[in-house]
Amino acid sequence: MPRMTQRNERGAVATEFALLLPVLLLILFGTIEFGLIMFTREVITNASREGARAGIVQRVPKPTTGEITAVVTNYLTGSGINMGAVNIAVAGAGGINPATLTVTVNYTYTFIVPGLFGLGNTLPLTGQTVMRHE
Repeated sequence: MPRMTQRNERGAVATEFALLLPVLLLILFGTIEFGLIMFTREVITNASREGARAGIVQRVPKPTTGEITAVVTNYLTGSGINMGAVNIAVAGAGGINPATLTVTVNYTYTFIVPGLFGLGNTLPLTGQTVMRHE
């Protein structure tokens, strides 16, 4: 008698899994993508900070734009950033106190899963640091 009152629920779990799998994958890949975007943003911000710090030190002769760009490039290369998507701008190199030095790093982030958030395939990220010459 108990066997007849039980419902046949074979396949219900598979159906529920099929309905929830896209949502779970969206959350998983969204979390990974967001983490990579934040990591990349911090790396380019730190690269601009390293370049600005190298450019404001008091020495003779003052660091040139090329030397500052080399410091930023070395930092980004060591961090595994794709240098083909990077643009580095240096303004105010070789100045004296109280002039400022501005180092800007622009990076075009390419999504692992294109169109995941409806933002397209790329996202522009910018890191900028302004420091006074010593």
